[in-house]
Amino acid sequence: MLVSLGSAVFTLITIQTGGTQLSPDSLSRVVQGIAAGVGFLGAGEILRESSQSSKSPEIHGLTSAAAIWVAAALGIAAGCGLWQLGLMGAVLTVIILHIFKRLEKFY
Repeated sequence: MLVSLGSAVFTLITIQTGGTQLSPDSLSRVVQGIAAGVGFLGAGEILRESSQSSKSPEIHGLTSAAAIWVAAALGIAAGCGLWQLGLMGAVLTVIILHIFKRLEKFY
C-alpha cells in the first residue's frame, strides 16, 4: 500500500506543480525514477529472502518483488487519474497471485 501511495503522490506532485506547462518528458522522468527506486526495493526483498536459505543457493522473493513493482505501477496509474487501468491492473494482479499461490502447492 505504501509503495502505491508513494508512487501516486510523486506522480501527483509532478502533475500539480507542472500546471499547463507540464511536458510529457517531466512526467516520464518521474515514472522512470519510481521504477528504478522500486527496483531497488524488489532487489532488497530478493536478497533478504535468499540470505535466509541454508546451504543451497536458492532464489526466493521474486513474486514479492514483482508485486512491489506492480504496486508502484498501480500507484502511478492512480496518480495520473487512470482509475480504470488501475482497477483492471489490481484485479488481474489479485487473480494472478491467487492462481500462483494454488499452483505453488503442487511444486
